[in-house]
Order: sequence, then structure tokens, then C-alpha cells
Amino acid sequence: MSLPEIPKSLIPFLQEYLPKDVPDRTVVTLTYAQSLDSRIAAKKGEQTKISHIETKTMTHYIRSKHDAILVGVGTVLADDPKLNCRFRIPGEAASHPRPIILDPHGKWAYSGSQLRQIAATKQGKAPFILIDNTTAIDPREQQALEDQGGRFVKLRFDNKDSPVKNWDLILQKLNDLGIGSVMIEGGATIINDLLTAPKLVDSLIITIGPTFLGKEGVEVSPISQVSLKEPKWWQGTQDVVLCARLNLFYTSI
Repeated sequence: MSLPEIPKSLIPFLQEYLPKDVPDRTVVTLTYAQSLDSRIAAKKGEQTKISHIETKTMTHYIRSKHDAILVGVGTVLADDPKLNCRFRIPGEAASHPRPIILDPHGKWAYSGSQLRQIAATKQGKAPFILIDNTTAIDPREQQALEDQGGRFVKLRFDNKDSPVKNWDLILQKLNDLGIGSVMIEGGATIINDLLTAPKLVDSLIITIGPTFLGKEGVEVSPISQVSLKEPKWWQGTQDVVLCARLNLFYTSI
């Protein structure tokens, strides 16, 4: 399905929150869509439509400005996403970011995924899969991945059952791989963890859809109180978009 044009007012609105070149560090944009009751899915493992098509175009525009997109293994298992970029400037080829999958236990199979089909047809790139160095790799999966330009990237996680606590390690490895900017899209565990990591997150972009998903929904909410600085709001046909930065310190009123 082709995307409509991005609303013209969105481009200048987003500009100051898009990545700038920073030497020796991977710039991080945390972005996701949520309901009014702070849910990103109706149920665990269930793909849920929240955003309007015009903010879907915005997501692909933001992807075009990043070197990579990172998601957790729960997201790829639930959604089988394409993780490519469908935003194009007329007359130019699409700029596809590199998918990064955080999968320390090796739960996900690349060989049967949409991502493999996308890479095979040159509509996107094969992923880099971040895996714990103690996890065995299926040689057939490794071959399928490497044949299309992807790879397994072994890391020594402090705790592979909770790899999101290893963000310094993860981001340093991305920088070593030549990735200057990464757009982190989820899932909930990753979002909640990074909402309390202001020194790591350069920009926060949240799309809020006009719906409630209810108490069974997958909630995004940091473990501690977080405040934002430099917030800006954009009103679309259906959604609102919040751009902000995380405060280093919370000050009570």
C-alpha cells in the first residue's frame, strides 16, 4: 500500500528532533504510537492499529533519517514487521535503515519472516540480530541472514534475561558497526526502560491516537516518575504527535 504525502507542517515540526551527527556516539530517537490510556497494543502479542495513515507516513519519514531501526524480539514475533522505509522523495530511491533485532536467546527465525522477503526483493535491508554470546546459532539461519547482507552480532550481556539493562553495551556495539543514529520503536519493555535513561535518549516522539485500549492492553509506563523538556505538539486529522526530550532530573512542584 502506498503512503499519502506527509503533511507539510510536520517536516519543520520534526526537524529539531531528528538526529544530528555526533562523533563517537550513536544518536537515539525513541518513538512509538500509544492510546489515550498509554497502551501500545490491545493484548500481549497482538498487533494493534493505533495511528492514522498520515502519522504512519511520518513514521516512514523519520525512518528515512536514521541509519537503523531497533526493536525487541517480542515485536518481531508478534508483528512480523517489514522494518523498511516507504517514504520517498520524488526521483530518489528510498533510504532504508538497517533493522536491529534484540534477541539474546535466539527465539526468532529470520528464514520465514517478512524481513527476509523484503531483503530478497531489495525493498529493505536484512537485519543485524543482537544475540548473547552463549546462545547457539542455527547455521541455516546464519547462512540465510548472511546471504542477504545481515549478520548475528554476539554480545556478552550482563543478564541475557534482561538485556535492556545493557544499553551502554548495545549502543557502543552499534557505534562500532558504523551506525550513527538509531530509531528505537519498541516493544514495551524497551520503551519503559529507555524512558528512564535521559542520558541515552536524544529525542522522544510519541504518536497518540484517540482511542482507549483498556486494562488488558500492553502498557507503556516508566518504573519511576519522568518529566519532559522542550515539548512540542502537532495536531493531525486524527492523532496528536508529541516531540520532547527527557529531563535529566525530576523536580517536584
